[in-house]
Amino acid sequence: MKRIFAILMALVVIACGSTAMAQRMQNGSYGTAGYIKSDGTVQDGSYRTIGHIKSDGTVQDGSYRTIGHIKSDGTVQDGSYHTVGHIKSDGTVQDGSYRTVGHIKSDGTVQDGSYRTIGHFSGVKKEWAAAFYFFFF
Repeated sequence: MKRIFAILMALVVIACGSTAMAQRMQNGSYGTAGYIKSDGTVQDGSYRTIGHIKSDGTVQDGSYRTIGHIKSDGTVQDGSYHTVGHIKSDGTVQDGSYRTVGHIKSDGTVQDGSYRTIGHFSGVKKEWAAAFYFFFF
């Protein structure tokens, strides 16, 4: 019985720890828009898994179907490898026709193409933030 209790407690600690490692993605009013965990799991505001961003740049939906790719040069592609956007090194986010649709600032502020603040984040790669706010989620 003690062993079962110890196993259950360990699972609770692991579950709480994995939630704590999730970085909160906020909307422009600082409300919760969702979460991205350190392993790339993307969750909505109710902690339901809605996608995954893999270390190789593959973007998947909640059912692990590939819906896109983020290339090392910042090119964003859909699941069929058609270019749908670009993430520039300065944080500028462009659509597939190179029109600016947003900005990822170094302080974690996310702005649309007209520089209106649409979100805030911290502790997440800018490419993952761009995927969250502009392309896939």
